Amino acid sequence: MLLELEARAEPSRLMRYASPLLAVALTLAGGLLIFSALGKDPVEGFRVFFLNPVRDLYGVSELLLKATPLMLCAIGLAVGFRANVWNIGAEGQYLLGAVAATGVALYFDGSDSALLLPAMVFAGALGGAAWAAIPALLRTRFNANEILVSLMLVYVAQLFVSWLVFGPWKDPEGFNFPQTKMFGEAATMPILLDNTRLHYGFAIALAALVAGYAFMNRSFAGFRMRVAGEAADAARYAGFSAARMIWVGLLVGGAAAGLAGMGEVAGPMGQLTDKVGSGYGFAAIIVAFVGRLNAFGIFLASLLMALLYIGGEQAQQYLNLPSSISLVFQGMLLFFLLGADVFINYRLRLRRAAA
Repeated sequence: MLLELEARAEPSRLMRYASPLLAVALTLAGGLLIFSALGKDPVEGFRVFFLNPVRDLYGVSELLLKATPLMLCAIGLAVGFRANVWNIGAEGQYLLGAVAATGVALYFDGSDSALLLPAMVFAGALGGAAWAAIPALLRTRFNANEILVSLMLVYVAQLFVSWLVFGPWKDPEGFNFPQTKMFGEAATMPILLDNTRLHYGFAIALAALVAGYAFMNRSFAGFRMRVAGEAADAARYAGFSAARMIWVGLLVGGAAAGLAGMGEVAGPMGQLTDKVGSGYGFAAIIVAFVGRLNAFGIFLASLLMALLYIGGEQAQQYLNLPSSISLVFQGMLLFFLLGADVFINYRLRLRRAAA
């Protein structure tokens, strides 16, 4: 008897939502094997990696803080992904949002105006959207591949940030570290929960999830984008503009990523440094697909991805493992998700081998 893949008559709705859960379960099982292979007690490794980070209120607040930029980036990407607009450059848009918000904070340094923080929010979203407009323009005008263009622009953004913090924006009193001056109180996010670092950026992320859900599931524009992604020919026959879908998908993703960058520099960092890019834009791609491009799913997937980040830090501290262990778990999660997604369109069948 042989196992073979048989195409389903129609995609399985059950597997569409069960495959992320299966991927998470396999990732956890794979983690136990990795801890064993590295000579660590698997039970202790599981406790340190997955339970230790959320053992108290402060740990939970740190989890929510880490999940905030992931939620923002992922919900923005999901809008484009629904229409098959593949924005892979959210990391660069995140960086440009951080740069734009920092520019406003530095220009109005010393101001105590209540309008400063809203101006930084607007600048962050505008900076991210402007960076995303480059692949949108090249795609609609010259048919350039938005995957390659948006990805390559990430490295341009990283170099631009480095030039700023090593050059014109470098803090002269910063002991030669590549960083700007610390922002004033009016340019930093208010704390949401006392005795923690969780700030109002988390509330912005939740509002973005609600807005993303409403746009994708309760608006005509979201309906057009969904049709364009699921049935491109039908969208063309209905007269939906492909160029408009590309612009909307990229600009929304860029604005959301820019907001995430703004929240990072105006939140826990309080300044722009060359370490502002933490890979959130790339991790958000996994979050969007684990969350099934759905706002509630993205919320849960963001918490999981944030736990992998913090768990990696805990494993480095308590188990003497490299910090890259979190990237291993991220890779496993994506690998198992892709594998489990096969069963949305296929099922396993036993076939009798030929004599």
